[in-house]
Amino acid sequence: MVQNKKQIIHHAVFALVFILLIFGDRITKNFAITSLRQDDITIIPGVFTLHYLENPGAAWGIFPNAICFFAIITIVVLGAMIYFYSRIPVQKKFLLLRFTIILLAAGAIGNFIDRMMWHYVVDFLYIKAINFPVFNVADCYVVIATFSLIFLFFFFYSDEELEFLSFKGAKKESGR
Repeated sequence: MVQNKKQIIHHAVFALVFILLIFGDRITKNFAITSLRQDDITIIPGVFTLHYLENPGAAWGIFPNAICFFAIITIVVLGAMIYFYSRIPVQKKFLLLRFTIILLAAGAIGNFIDRMMWHYVVDFLYIKAINFPVFNVADCYVVIATFSLIFLFFFFYSDEELEFLSFKGAKKESGR
């Protein structure tokens, strides 16, 4: 019973983090919509600017107006994340992995909401110094989570510690 209570609290905390991450993305995009459509805001002259942009595609504007494609990809990716998240043991050593998956899911949902509401993603962070494509907070979540997953899988966890993610492990658990 105590273990179940710990698991419930653990999952509730991660659900709250997930909601707060999405809320943070929505707030920043709302700021961009209401404050940046007319004028940019220079944060560091020549380096970093807040610049409103409506992106109908994916990264760097690829696949413009492919709403159905993005919806299907997002749903499939979220399904995979939910499956793998549910398989992560509730242990301290996997907190970073759990958070990373939550971060990735929040980024996917943040941009998915934009695409479903407006048929484009609101971007507004512009690194002018290197003329990097304009991006948003949800994009930051996805990039940070992706690099974190690479680091965790290749340098932090051993193959044995990640065995729960394999389909062989799923078959063992189901008694096959």
